[in-house]
Amino acid sequence: MYYTYMIRCADNSIYTGITTDIERRFKEHIEQNGDGAKYTKSHKPIEVSAAWSSQNRSLASTLEYRIKRLSKVQKERLISEPCCLGEILKDKIEIREYSVISV
Repeated sequence: MYYTYMIRCADNSIYTGITTDIERRFKEHIEQNGDGAKYTKSHKPIEVSAAWSSQNRSLASTLEYRIKRLSKVQKERLISEPCCLGEILKDKIEIREYSVISV
């Protein structure tokens, strides 16, 4: 199982990534010990704001790619309404391949 997740940062920016373990990955972002992403080293992570599961890395990477290309407004909507993924990314992903994860 792979997860695509969105992290809210202290400067109100949003980081999107993929992992096989959301809790472990978030700790890596927070600890700043070299295991987190370059982005979260300079933008302090606050919380995991939204997440979706998928069966493989390819699907998770596709969703990550699509989310990273959304506008800030669309990303904010995904955070407040994670179930609207299919509406926001209509015709860009196969929505049945993803499930919302409670964070």
